[in-house]
Amino acid sequence: MPVEKPRVLIVEDEPMLAQGLAEALRFQGYEVDVAADGQRGLSMARRGAYDVMLLDLMLPVKSGYEVMEELREGGSRLPTIMLTAKGAEDDRVQGLELGADDYVTKPFAIRELVARVDAQVRRTRRERGDGEVFELNGMRFDLGRLEAHRGDEEFILTPREGEIISYLRAHRGNVVTRDEFLLEVWKYPTANVETRTVDNTLAALRKKIELDPSDPMIIKTVRGKGYRWGG
Repeated sequence: MPVEKPRVLIVEDEPMLAQGLAEALRFQGYEVDVAADGQRGLSMARRGAYDVMLLDLMLPVKSGYEVMEELREGGSRLPTIMLTAKGAEDDRVQGLELGADDYVTKPFAIRELVARVDAQVRRTRRERGDGEVFELNGMRFDLGRLEAHRGDEEFILTPREGEIISYLRAHRGNVVTRDEFLLEVWKYPTANVETRTVDNTLAALRKKIELDPSDPMIIKTVRGKGYRWGG
């Protein structure tokens, strides 16, 4: 069964920032929805089955504080990362007291924010105990939790890496081309993305899961064609 894509709700009224965050998270394998004001964000958070919410505190119509307070009063435990202004310590304290799980200070590095989102997804999925679990070549995979284990070592997978493993395993016995990855996993037309994107992502993934990345046994290369699952 294919790994379920984690879903993120971004509640942010700066269009360029919201768009940049959404694109970065989608590239990493997340499904993303965006709300431009607090009232809309609150309604979407109540209706949608999201894994994480990114919540700006200074929002039109309804502030991030109000969104956070009303969600928690209604019993929602949706993991929430606050987006706060630099030096606004009182804002962070108030947000955390209202039930936020984490915060990132503007301006922030996209990689840091994605890492914090990844951490919240792993935590919530670990608590739920859902996901696809299997073993190959001494590596135990838990795609629901986005983890891989070899002995006592734990390797954290990104949502995109989880999708790649799930797709290869679902099509084991077949060669998956780079163009197929781009269309079916990245959901990008091949004309818009270089196939090196696939190769670079697979190289990083192999460093985590292969005993010898130069001689891979889990994700094998079919020269001139693409990749196939080793099991």
